[in-house]
Amino acid sequence: MKNAISLLALTMTASGVITSNRFVTPAGAVAGAGVNAQGVSDTDAAIGDKLAVHTLGTAIVETGAAIAAGALIETDATGRAITKAAGATVARLAPGEVSTAAGQFVEVVLIPN
Repeated sequence: MKNAISLLALTMTASGVITSNRFVTPAGAVAGAGVNAQGVSDTDAAIGDKLAVHTLGTAIVETGAAIAAGALIETDATGRAITKAAGATVARLAPGEVSTAAGQFVEVVLIPN
């Protein structure tokens, strides 16, 4: 089990179905590919549910692909972490973290954007 250090978690209302450990937009939806994110969801949520979104500090997020140690992170189309290409930078892999495939859970340092 991985640990995270959340310095600020905001309560948001889900405007769409949200899966835990995914990036979430300021509108309360799962972040799309390369977009800005408010933070990372703490739990699953249905439309209209309240949920905690970690916005500052570190968070545990699901990966959408392999990610090298120390890499900058952007979101894929389902709100998972992938290596930054051309999208908004939303995080960086925390020290000692690496992902070898999609579907793994890693600690990231959130970058306000």
